[in-house]
Amino acid sequence: MSEDLIDPVTLAVLKGRLEQIADEMDATLYRSAFNPIIAEAHDACHGIYDASTGDTLVQGKSGLPVFVGAMAFAVRAAIRVAKETVGMQAGDIWLFNDPYEGGTHANDFKLVMPVYEDGQLVCFIASAAHWHDVGGAVPGNYNPAATECWQEAVQIPPVRIVKSGRMCEDVLAILKANTRLPNSLWGDLNGQLAALELGHARLQALFEAQGLQTVLAALAALRSRAKRMMHAQVAEIPNGHYAFEDLLDNDGVNDEPLTIALDMTVSGEHLTLDFSRTSPHCAGPVNISEATAVAACYVALKHLFPQVPANAGVLDAVTFVMPPGRLITAQHPRPVGGYTETILRMIDVIFSAMAKADPKRAMGQAYGTINALSIAGHRSDEARKGQRWVMFSFFGGGHGAHASGDGLSHGNAPISTATIPPLEILEAAYPVRFTQWALRPDSAGKGQYRGGLGAIYEIELLETSAQTFIFGERGKSAPKGIAGGGEGALNVFSYSQGGQVRRPPMVSKMVGIELKQGDRVRLETPGGGGYGQANKRTAEAVTYDTTNGYVAPGEKA
Repeated sequence: MSEDLIDPVTLAVLKGRLEQIADEMDATLYRSAFNPIIAEAHDACHGIYDASTGDTLVQGKSGLPVFVGAMAFAVRAAIRVAKETVGMQAGDIWLFNDPYEGGTHANDFKLVMPVYEDGQLVCFIASAAHWHDVGGAVPGNYNPAATECWQEAVQIPPVRIVKSGRMCEDVLAILKANTRLPNSLWGDLNGQLAALELGHARLQALFEAQGLQTVLAALAALRSRAKRMMHAQVAEIPNGHYAFEDLLDNDGVNDEPLTIALDMTVSGEHLTLDFSRTSPHCAGPVNISEATAVAACYVALKHLFPQVPANAGVLDAVTFVMPPGRLITAQHPRPVGGYTETILRMIDVIFSAMAKADPKRAMGQAYGTINALSIAGHRSDEARKGQRWVMFSFFGGGHGAHASGDGLSHGNAPISTATIPPLEILEAAYPVRFTQWALRPDSAGKGQYRGGLGAIYEIELLETSAQTFIFGERGKSAPKGIAGGGEGALNVFSYSQGGQVRRPPMVSKMVGIELKQGDRVRLETPGGGGYGQANKRTAEAVTYDTTNGYVAPGEKA
């Protein structure tokens, strides 16, 4: 059936059914994973991808959007490797974590499964999830001092983990041998495999109920619709050239700022995002691959154009200029473990450039860092003596204000729909105690609408000893406001050792922090940027902020 012949009601029904399949795959993994970063924080995603191009066709509503964008590159990598080697057949599932082929970083394992119907390859379904630990120099793998990929994690190219429906035990043995937490790896892998099996079964049931050609026509129509809507939305933005640049604190190895620069051009229905002025690739792990950079732009565009359906059609109206040799086009073996910090800054500059073109469409910058924190050691109690434990988590902050109101306080990063792991889960799983978990006063950017507030987290070690690292950003360059709005507060990380409070020499990144029982680590995260002039904020809003302790008395948010 041609996409032009499918009626609107059938298209709407199939759109809902296809999205539900992706959502159900998400839920299956979240409920079965062993790792809290997946089970509680939902650092994973699932989607349906084109059989020939690997382009995104459908994504779930609860998975990480940046994964969905990057997974198109992952599916293409699996297609290429299969074609060059053993071919693709029903019952195969390909696995890898190569960040240069499939985007993001080596903790994120991608599983790609072909879907056949009557002997015809009709699409791929894919799963991406953040595994707890996959080797490398530090537990949890966000190594802020890495200068090459092997110091970050084990590197797995596209290989079959399942061949014709049977587990490849040799590949599984390699994976288990390269982790500090083999039980966690085994549980997360099985959760992803179960999610793909369920997605495959649901798609086959849909093909049987609606007919394969009708479903394929719906997928083509949804992409065409997204393309048309994106062109129409871009046409509403005033033509012109809009530039913005922002900074990363450093790369964790050299204490020098790095620039993410955007030149955005709007010409009729077309948008060009040119990152040519961005800094060259660097020694430390804030490099990202081009696949990751494109995925970051996809996420930013979906924030700015929320009415457009979430598939590859969003990108058909956009030209990307990302020259080789840049921070955002890194190639093997440059370290990319801290990719989250760089893509957040890419989203920031896209928001701020769009604010120059159409402030009512954009929003102030969010807090701009996930503050990846690892506390790890060995159990000392008799029942579990010597057992390895690794607490890896990320933390929230304030989002930017916008033309309709204040920013969200203590939200998660705008790269995802993931949740911040609850302190009850972390305290139950690891020998730590949260002595503070609160909103951070005076952290939001001022404005007619203030940014959201950041947070304060303080964590006490209950075990005899542990090793800690922090991988953050926004310690030197604060989140920016728009339309005259103020900046959010800077990020502050500190730790106590024997009663002495210390801070990292590079402000936001440090490895090798040794803690003893009773020592604490403390995060004070940024708030979001404000929107509009602060003198336009209403008296009622000012009273609300001071009454609730969001800002100091006498200050305007």
